[in-house]
Amino acid sequence: LSTLSSLVLVVALQIVIAFFGYNLVQAFQRYAFPFLAVIFVSISMVILARLDLGTSASTAAPGSFGLTVAAAFGYVGGWNPYASDYARYLPKATNRLVAGLWSGLGLFVSCAILEIVGAASATVGMVGSDNPTETFTGQLPALLGDLTLVAIVVGGVAANVLNVYSGALSFLAMGVTPSVRFRRAVIALILGSIGLLVAWSGLDDAGQKYENYLLVMAYWIAPWLGVFFTDQYLRRRTRIDDLLYDRRHRNWAGPVAMAVGIVVSVALFGNQTDYVGIVPTLVPGVGDVTFLVGFAVAAVVYTALFKLARLGSVVRSRG
Repeated sequence: LSTLSSLVLVVALQIVIAFFGYNLVQAFQRYAFPFLAVIFVSISMVILARLDLGTSASTAAPGSFGLTVAAAFGYVGGWNPYASDYARYLPKATNRLVAGLWSGLGLFVSCAILEIVGAASATVGMVGSDNPTETFTGQLPALLGDLTLVAIVVGGVAANVLNVYSGALSFLAMGVTPSVRFRRAVIALILGSIGLLVAWSGLDDAGQKYENYLLVMAYWIAPWLGVFFTDQYLRRRTRIDDLLYDRRHRNWAGPVAMAVGIVVSVALFGNQTDYVGIVPTLVPGVGDVTFLVGFAVAAVVYTALFKLARLGSVVRSRG
């Protein structure tokens, strides 16, 4: 199969699973997990057994390290606004701390192990290829290398069906209600098709474009988290149940603070192929700390706007 044909086949599988919804998503992941666990544990053992701790670091390490951290954050942080709808299937009495702990550990353990293995593979020796996947699998025995390619596809499908399914629910939650039957399934089909077009545009130089994509994810998710966590802290002793069901409630401080965080952080610290901010231009070794700046700026702005809004409410109630 050609690269494009393979992409279409994988995306079609993702869309079909997301189209039929939660039960099929759960079933697919339940059967995919044992295969993925065996393959990735085997990969880890082979790569770590050949680890060379004496490999010298690059002279551009500080900036490169910052870019790597930002890209990793973009991947892991991307799960915060996605798949949260799964909580609606848990019993009301479920311990929130336990649910959050296991979700966090699932991300941390899987990402930490595979990122360590990925870093270790860079010390094993390079295979002459511009394709990062081919470089990685070229360090493995032939059969395990082939199974790794299958595992990458299966793992990608398992993760992306959540994105398509959850994205459809999030879209409908905004109040957009198409006058068609099976609205959630139809929206999943549309969003999956858009994802196909985006992926198609990135087939050329996929490694660099995927890194840019992860950085862009980090650029907006970090300010979003800054607003989210700050709001949680500021309302820590307040019940908000009434706000959740009040269709008239509008908290404009949130999107404003998020927008300010994105604009300021990207303008000053953005650092990728298509745009380099003011600070990295002047100090290239700084790498990419956009997500950290965006988080901090959004948190500070939201705190100020939140307190101003609350003060205004008090004044109006007295006046």
